[in-house]
Amino acid sequence: MPTVVVMDVSLSMTRPVSIEGSEEYQRKHLAAHGLTMLFEHMATNYKLEFTALIVFSSLWELMVPFTRDYNTLQEALSNIDDYDKTCLESALLGVCSIVQQEWGAAIPCQVVLVTDGSLGIGKGSLRHSLSTLSQRSESNRFPLPFPFTSKLYVMCMANLEELQSSDSLDCLERLIDLNNGEGQIFTIDGPLCLKNVQSMFGKLIDVAYTPFHAVLKCGHLSSDVQAFPRPEPFVIDEEIDPIPKTINTDLEIVGFIDIADIASPPVLSRHLVLPIALNKEGDEMGPGIAEDVEDENSANQIAGKIPNFCVLLHGSLKVEGMVAVVQLGPEWYGMLYSQADSKKKSNLMMSLFEPGPEPLPWLGKMAQLGPISDAKENPYGKTTTRAPSLCSPRTNEAMLRTSQCGLNRTACRLTYRRYSGMQENSLRKH
Repeated sequence: MPTVVVMDVSLSMTRPVSIEGSEEYQRKHLAAHGLTMLFEHMATNYKLEFTALIVFSSLWELMVPFTRDYNTLQEALSNIDDYDKTCLESALLGVCSIVQQEWGAAIPCQVVLVTDGSLGIGKGSLRHSLSTLSQRSESNRFPLPFPFTSKLYVMCMANLEELQSSDSLDCLERLIDLNNGEGQIFTIDGPLCLKNVQSMFGKLIDVAYTPFHAVLKCGHLSSDVQAFPRPEPFVIDEEIDPIPKTINTDLEIVGFIDIADIASPPVLSRHLVLPIALNKEGDEMGPGIAEDVEDENSANQIAGKIPNFCVLLHGSLKVEGMVAVVQLGPEWYGMLYSQADSKKKSNLMMSLFEPGPEPLPWLGKMAQLGPISDAKENPYGKTTTRAPSLCSPRTNEAMLRTSQCGLNRTACRLTYRRYSGMQENSLRKH
């Protein structure tokens, strides 16, 4: 999920902040310190994330386009100049422009707005923009809600008491409401200092940028994995009292099915599945970025020598042309499959179906699927190279290649031996 960082560089951000026992800081220095902490965290735990940096005052400027180079983003923070008055509407229009140009309206995006809570003055101020919402034409509409799915996080370089002394907090909360309630306002707890700014950005990281780690299981085989981007909770609209559903951290593979049988199903989201390498002491070595090139190469060499079920599964699905049906929670399923980026590179992906006992109508209820051995007649015919017609009433009797309790031990051993031998032969050739 791409991130747009929007930083206020108006004159109000140059207001001094007295910190005991140190030199005098400005609010923009506190903001830069907090963003540096965020970029360092993303470089280690969210290195696949695309991030852009916008600065604004009465106008907006794209300082760094969408990139995965967090060193460039940190360098840009030290090269920011001071400008004139605050105009938040201009900044939000800039966010709309760059996101739609780069990603369109189908990709969800996170927007991190860093400001001191100053609303600006006169025409163009946030107070003026909100007061004229009902008087606008369609061609001059307020940029919120964004035309793409988004979450708006407002990082205030001010404490709650300062914001409550004016109507700044009410206006900022109105922005979240206009964004369909998606987002949150963060303020500094206590006096303005580097430690409290770090604490505030730490809360943002906990809410929006914590990696999703899980254990992928299949019978007696398992692997620690990370899903990227982090799966979001899903709310079922039909429920009277809807409660957000979150996927389990234990992902259980319940069976396998041919790609042709599952076809191209509707999904809620798609996620890249990455194995997490563990050293002998059980500490995580990846998939973060090592501090030094030598450390990174050493970690990769060690990780490459450790057998990993996630790698085995990826190769098996790719060669056999199948997908693995995985249980995400009670009556909630998804699928794991190999997706090729090019002729030589492919990735293990996970797609989430809509929660429910029958997410794919042509397969019937997931709980009623079972192994082929339980069927009176193999729906695939005498050989497994011919897939049955999806219109056949026998299809639902035995669609999965393995039982719902997981891959049986014999199949696990046969599959593991087969692909271990393939890996050994491949290594000998190289």
